[in-house]
Amino acid sequence: MTTTEKLVAEAYSHGAETIDWRFTSDRIKGLYCDGVIAISDRLTGKEQTAVLAEELGHHLTASGNILDQNVATNRKQELRGRIWAYNRLIGLTGILRAYKMGCRNRYEMAECLDVPEETLQEALDYYHSRYGVCTQVDNYVIYFDPLGVMELI
Repeated sequence: MTTTEKLVAEAYSHGAETIDWRFTSDRIKGLYCDGVIAISDRLTGKEQTAVLAEELGHHLTASGNILDQNVATNRKQELRGRIWAYNRLIGLTGILRAYKMGCRNRYEMAECLDVPEETLQEALDYYHSRYGVCTQVDNYVIYFDPLGVMELI
């Protein structure tokens, strides 16, 4: 089962239907409204996965109409949905898993985690802003900029 298929099943289990949609604008990649997650049918598989995860994050964490990003509370809810997606698709344990599988750069990690490299970089930027230069997980230290993992002995 692909990551996208797992997310579709997860969305369904949380009461959300997922549909492919041809948006009139190429700028719109996905939308969530009233239990329906619409994903642009013009995206690659990895892009669909990333957008689906974010929209599922909105389904689980947001309330009301958050389209107007000039409103501070809407921006916070938008970020909350993205953070949910980063943690669901990547997370600190995902970075460690990719490292243990031999991945040593962003491209290899993105391929291993089945996400676009841009999404991985956005997640790394978020983790850097949250944890600082690095954080320790079990016997490993994850560095966010530059990306690296060090095993503690």
